[in-house]
Amino acid sequence: MNGMFFQQVINGLSLGSVYALIAVGYSLVYSILLFSNFAHGGFLVIGGYLCYGILRLQGGNIWVAAGVALIGAGIAAVLTERLGYKPIRERTPLTLYMMIASMGISIVIENLFVVTVGGRFRALPPVIPTNPVNLFGLATTSAFDLLSLVTSVVCLVGLQLFLVKTKWGLAIRAASYNLRTAGLMGVNVNLLISIVFFVAGLLAAVGGIFLSVRYTLFPQLGAITTKAFVAAVIGGLGSLPGAVLGSLILGLAEMLTAGFISSQFRDLVVFAMLIITLLVRPTGFFGKSVDEKV
Repeated sequence: MNGMFFQQVINGLSLGSVYALIAVGYSLVYSILLFSNFAHGGFLVIGGYLCYGILRLQGGNIWVAAGVALIGAGIAAVLTERLGYKPIRERTPLTLYMMIASMGISIVIENLFVVTVGGRFRALPPVIPTNPVNLFGLATTSAFDLLSLVTSVVCLVGLQLFLVKTKWGLAIRAASYNLRTAGLMGVNVNLLISIVFFVAGLLAAVGGIFLSVRYTLFPQLGAITTKAFVAAVIGGLGSLPGAVLGSLILGLAEMLTAGFISSQFRDLVVFAMLIITLLVRPTGFFGKSVDEKV
């Protein structure tokens, strides 16, 4: 029983860390523009398909494929903001219109892949190890889960260093309190927003690669970002530590439910947690109300 418990905890932390990469992207955009970017799942899918395509073309170098996928998804995120959201935010301060536009963009990206590459499931070439690993006799997990956990931690630490140690990181933190004031202080707001979207798209692509290995790759894979959004809400929209904490809680809840109750109850537990959070603490663990940030 203890071995199974530790195994499910490792699996839950691995899944939760991937959710965290996606949830952090949601929170980054929300902290600056105060809207939930539901097209975020499209960047995940773009990253997954770019990685798959490069792996098939050049014979299995995961580093080249991952690099192209990350940069491609980041550029796609920037183009989405410039072409889809910038015209809206320049015409109206209401973020509701950008949220509606993001839903449409998400559907467009999904259907572009359905039309161009087809809707069938695809498995990435076996370039990421999935062999079982024994953890000091306490549990047996897969090398893939350990690798995804370590990679996610490295990416999140790198993001934190970027936000704390760089000039643009300081600008993003300032804009998260008040974007207009940051602009008055000399920050190039349009460039800052592009950087935020690029980082969000890049992190989504990392999540897309690992989720493509875990669940296979298909155009509707981006729908899984709904759970990352739930994690961001539980942790507090706009809070990066909250997004990470909410994601880890969600990953653990899913895996422990699947391991000790039934996998059919995973989604029930996830959305029950969302409802309870909204009833008890609508701003999440670390979230702020919109009024505090306007």
